[in-house]
Order: sequence, then C-alpha cells, then structure tokens
Amino acid sequence: MAVKLGIHYEMFNLQKDKSIIFLHGWGSNKEVMKVFREYFDEYKLVFIDMPGFGKTPTNEIYTTAKYAQKLDEFLQSLGVDKYCIIGHSFGGKVATLLNPKYLVLLSSAGIINPKPLKVRLKIIAFKALKSIFGGNLKRFFASEDVNKMSDNMYETFKNVVDEDFREYFSQFTNHALVIGATNDTAVTAQNSQQIASLLHTQAIILPGDHYFFLSNPKQTAKLIKDFLSNSPLHT
Repeated sequence: MAVKLGIHYEMFNLQKDKSIIFLHGWGSNKEVMKVFREYFDEYKLVFIDMPGFGKTPTNEIYTTAKYAQKLDEFLQSLGVDKYCIIGHSFGGKVATLLNPKYLVLLSSAGIINPKPLKVRLKIIAFKALKSIFGGNLKRFFASEDVNKMSDNMYETFKNVVDEDFREYFSQFTNHALVIGATNDTAVTAQNSQQIASLLHTQAIILPGDHYFFLSNPKQTAKLIKDFLSNSPLHT
C-alpha cells in the first residue's frame, strides 16, 4: 500500500513495462478489482482507491471529469503509462475520459435508463418541498446508502449519477472491449450493447449480475488478455 497525491494505491509486477490500471465502481474500492491480480503477470498492475472511496478520503466535490483529471495527474506522477485501463461501472466512465490505448469496460455506467414512475414522483416531491422549505431534505428522500454519504460525496453523487456518456463513448477512437452481464439490473445487457455500438465494437455478455467478474474472474481475464493480444494496436 502506498499514497501519492493523497491517493491510496497498490502496484504489482513493477519490472514490467506495460501497465493495466484498474478503476472500481461507485461505492466500491480497489480490493474488489484485485480479483484480477493473479491473471496478468506480464503487466504492471495498478489498483487505485479513487477519491472518496476505500482508503482515499476527500472533502472535495467531484465531477467525472475532475476524477479523470486527478487520476491523470496521479498516473503521470507515478510514471505509469495509460496502456490499458479496466473500469467497472462508474469507473468505466472515468476510464473512458482517460483515453487509454486499450479500454476495457465491465458493466460500465453511462447510458441513462428511464426512471420508474415511483422514482419520478419522489423527485418531483423532493424538488417541490425543497423550494418551499429549503435546507437539506436528503435524509427524508434518499436511500439508506445515500444517507450514509458525507455531504461532499452526496453532491458528487448527484453530479455523476445521471450523466449521459454517449457522446464520450462515440468520441473514443482507440480499441475497446465491452463486457456486460445477463442479470445486471444496474447496467443492463442492453446498456452494454449500446455502449459497444457507440465504441464501434461488440459487447460480450456473460452470466451474472453487476459484479459478474467476481464469480468468474478467470474467464473475464481471458477475454481481456485475448483482446489485448489480438488487437492491431498491440505493440
């Protein structure tokens, strides 16, 4: 474990030239992504706790772009190249903005699905009451998980939760691999297929839920290694 620019991280296989950087999803941390550690011995591996998660505390309010800028500075300070970045869920959006040579998206966020009627009505009620009473009504309307957030991370959550990333996916010009899951309710298989279409590639849909790679990391790692080995950019 090490700290640089306030960011906690772990690196393995330091003697290797090419790097794979792992970015976790919202509410998660680098420990989840370390399920891949044993499968990529030929690469330098960088596991990061993004600001506000794991062992990287922050009092700042972030946007996805600010996360990408912070991590870009961090990687430059380490002298780590952006050869391949693997991003899960929210980490997929940050990975896309970092513009690596090889982008791997695991159930990436970025496609907005219509909210259920119950949620839409709750938002309308929240906005109406806030305009009347002002103040912080979070504890009355937010889920238990959201209520546990610090104020700055709640503001960060509001900044990133409903981002439409279609434009950023379509602007990405390097090679990309998209993997989704059949039973993922947070990022549906259709969402992953939409992202793959924007990236001019095809989505691979595996059995499982939003954390499908935890139950079968070997298969997921093999797909990633095949992608890296067979891509025309591989040098």
